Amino acid sequence: MKKILVLAVTFSLTSCAQVQQTLNQLPQIASQIPNSGTVDIASGLKEALNKGITQQVSKLTAVDGFYKNEAVKILMPEELQKVDATLRKVGLSSLADEGIKMLNRAAEDAVKEATPIFVTAVKNMSFTDAKNILLGNDNAATNYLQGSTTTSLYAKFNPVIKSSFEKVGADAVWKNIITKYNTIPLVKKVNPDLTDYTTNQALSGVFKMIAVEEKEIRNNISARTTPLLQKVFAMQDGK
Repeated sequence: MKKILVLAVTFSLTSCAQVQQTLNQLPQIASQIPNSGTVDIASGLKEALNKGITQQVSKLTAVDGFYKNEAVKILMPEELQKVDATLRKVGLSSLADEGIKMLNRAAEDAVKEATPIFVTAVKNMSFTDAKNILLGNDNAATNYLQGSTTTSLYAKFNPVIKSSFEKVGADAVWKNIITKYNTIPLVKKVNPDLTDYTTNQALSGVFKMIAVEEKEIRNNISARTTPLLQKVFAMQDGK
């Protein structure tokens, strides 16, 4: 039962009171977890993260991986919401739609660069990392990956998105959009950094999808598709 309480901190949805109660007992509980169990748990966490990358992040690299996924679809940045609305009012809806599609196409291109960075981060997970994940909240594994890869991913994504904008003609489309908008009487002229905006939105979408898979493995027995995942997460279930 004590093993189950430790695992439940990370792998099941618990109330704040339950988490605090468990944390108060950690000194006694942790001392009773055998080393072999810790190794299994660390390996299971790595496998869960790898599964999230394979099952969810790879979907984002397909055509319409962002554009037709409402959970991560990139919309106009806040400063351009008025641009979007104004273009539609003056009969330029197709131009506004094309601009949004270009943002998502660039993100789909960029995410192809993510997998090697994620693989390195998962491979480098230490026993201390595993312990912190075990004692963390219900999306601690995703948070670990986010904390250890965001800087590297931004550095990879940003130039790819810039290049993608040029490749698919997004720079020309957006120049047309901004030029047309800025010629409308009485509007505040805009000139946003769409590369930075799209890079950050792509990162947000990646981690959102990894969190989806982490939650699925934690709560859905059928999602535990390997013996190791079944073994580690069965302890959570009290089996």
